[in-house]
Amino acid sequence: MKLLMLGGTEFVGRAITEDALARGWEVTVFHRGHHAPPPGTSALHGDRTAPGGLDALAAGEWDLVVDTWSGAPTAVRDSARLLAGRAGRYVYISSRSVYAYPAPAGLTEDGPVVDGSADAESTAYAADKRGGELAAVDAFADRALLVRAGLIIGPYENVGRLPWWLERTARGGPTPAPGRPGLPIQYIDVRDLAHWTLDAAEAGHDGAYDAVSPAGHATMGALLEACAAVTGGAAELRWIDQDRIAEAGVEPWTELPIWLPEGELHDYMFGGDVSKALAAGLRCRPVEETVADTWTWLRSLDGPVPLRPDRSAKGVSAEREALLLGL
Repeated sequence: MKLLMLGGTEFVGRAITEDALARGWEVTVFHRGHHAPPPGTSALHGDRTAPGGLDALAAGEWDLVVDTWSGAPTAVRDSARLLAGRAGRYVYISSRSVYAYPAPAGLTEDGPVVDGSADAESTAYAADKRGGELAAVDAFADRALLVRAGLIIGPYENVGRLPWWLERTARGGPTPAPGRPGLPIQYIDVRDLAHWTLDAAEAGHDGAYDAVSPAGHATMGALLEACAAVTGGAAELRWIDQDRIAEAGVEPWTELPIWLPEGELHDYMFGGDVSKALAAGLRCRPVEETVADTWTWLRSLDGPVPLRPDRSAKGVSAEREALLLGL
């Protein structure tokens, strides 16, 4: 298989590239040159947002293109149109954020989605991802696979959610644990996402698939206990009722990463029906393995976690944490 990876140097793109290389595929990585792709790839350079930025892709043929773009849909539109006659299939890594909010637990791929346009400039994340989907389908029709990922964690994470919890539990002491231990969460290890994506593309699947673990695959308790254990066991988890968190003005998802209070938003983010992807071979590793491997990666870094510049910082400050803990 000949894969053209649009991106391929960070987080999801890197995991897909590494999985393809492990299969013995021939991988070409098209990127801006800010980060080195994994060894064993061929590199083409270009900036999809600049005039002439796709010139390096003017020639060449591939069995598969994988695109992780999350900005203006026009970038997906232009890439897909350029490659439609020279690539077998096009995979667009989308997001479950394309579903219209609110959405009930148990939502499937047939649920209502937000408005989007393949011809739009960047507006908002959900609309951008939906526009990217439309662009991919417009150019490749039934040769397009839309992978609607949920919360993604694992090694190389450049958003900072799981890394924050690992670094916080590594510091030890009283540690805020939001909500209740048994609260189910839904996520996917980036390596499981990568492996299933390439399997599904190779099998010829098309259309939309929600790619995330089954609801309840893990809980907040299992996640945080794994973080505490792998970082040395010095953290004392103190479970805090969600109403108290709200009263303290501490924000879920950002100040307390990954966690969402029970209710409408939790159902939307952590209650999806993924039976379609499971039937197509999706398998999800235990949360303990994801946590341990992410900690190993963190400890291998020479400096701080490399974070995406377009995402907000994650984690609660020491002062607000002390207020939450009543210290």
